[in-house]
Amino acid sequence: MPARAGSRTALVTGVRVAAGRGTTRVVFDLTAPVAHHVFALHDPERIVVDLDRTTLFAIPEALSLKGTALRSVRYGKQGQGLRIVFDVSGGLVPKSFVLPPSESLGHRLVVDLRPSGTRREARPAKSTRQSARPVEPALRVRRDLVIAIDPGHGGKDPGATGRRGTREKDVVLSIARRLKALIDKEPGMRAVMTRDQDVFIPLRGRISKARRYKADIFVSIHADAARNRSARGASVYVLSPRGATSEHARWLAQNENKVDLVGGVSLGDKDEVLKSVLLDLSQTATLEDSFELAGEILKQLKRVGRVRSKRVEQAGFVVLKSPDIPSVLVETAFISNPSEERRLRKRSHQEALAKAILSGLKDYLRSNAPPDTRLASIRGSRHVIRKGETLSTIASRYRVGLGRLRRVNALHGDRIRVGQVLTIPAQDS
Repeated sequence: MPARAGSRTALVTGVRVAAGRGTTRVVFDLTAPVAHHVFALHDPERIVVDLDRTTLFAIPEALSLKGTALRSVRYGKQGQGLRIVFDVSGGLVPKSFVLPPSESLGHRLVVDLRPSGTRREARPAKSTRQSARPVEPALRVRRDLVIAIDPGHGGKDPGATGRRGTREKDVVLSIARRLKALIDKEPGMRAVMTRDQDVFIPLRGRISKARRYKADIFVSIHADAARNRSARGASVYVLSPRGATSEHARWLAQNENKVDLVGGVSLGDKDEVLKSVLLDLSQTATLEDSFELAGEILKQLKRVGRVRSKRVEQAGFVVLKSPDIPSVLVETAFISNPSEERRLRKRSHQEALAKAILSGLKDYLRSNAPPDTRLASIRGSRHVIRKGETLSTIASRYRVGLGRLRRVNALHGDRIRVGQVLTIPAQDS
């Protein structure tokens, strides 16, 4: 499963309950850090746990609740995430915290439930909003978001060649370098290159590099070619369903993947059915993110010049096949078209293409920046309302107070509409 909270789906792989010294503890085993919201409701008494962008794999109703303060458990979809409701036997005060992966365990969310009025909880219960980041002070530093840029071809593989001798491998490397320079100037963002020289790198080697860099996004840059020299226009691709299916089978079949990780979950100790489910969920979430990212980049490319297709296209490109990194391939223009070849040779046009790709990335990240990144905490970010979202889940996702979110957006209630744009204030401390 993807490891990136806020833009990819995490998975609840286990739920454990224990009781002792008046406290009931619930532990959620997760494949990735998630933003969460825990609160109590009354008449009847219950504890609610909302997990942002999370899918359930474990079966909570199979829990043994004997000897605990829990009476029953229910769950269901909540916007883009998951809501789990525990019916409890009396008034309880919830307190939650997160634990980073250890040598034997992955990400965990711990919810402690204590009777109200105990000495340890002298203050009234109130909602707990936390981003899923480790509580140790040394691990509180937010990280930069990492974008892997992949200039196509290189070395012995020149790619397509225009009539004036322009080689694809040279043009795309120049555009990629410009894009990297632009990204590195953005606060909270950092770019890495699969190649920064005229060298040949196997296609799957490019994916491996992105994974070693722990990239959040993968962008491959190319220049198209066709026998018909009148063909023109940019296009953006994501992985096709057929390509995803074949890659799924390859990951399950190859020995080296038996110890690989999918969002922090080792496949080595899983049976074939569970491995297949984990990979399928991972690819589904990643493809959704890839489509959204590709759409934003395509919008920006339309401002630079002609696009070949008004929609995001799909193909089985090998470099798009990482199951846990949103990946897009940008065909900047047709190098086989004489007029577009001339434009590709110009520094000004290369810069314009790099700026268009950056703008698309930024538009995508306004609503999809991982909560553990610096980018997620930048003041004045935007969120576009999607189907199924509520104001409370949005506030929880960005770790801001619901009242502050209303005030900043001049909202007098909780009614919102699909497509509405909200300004997200700086996160609560």
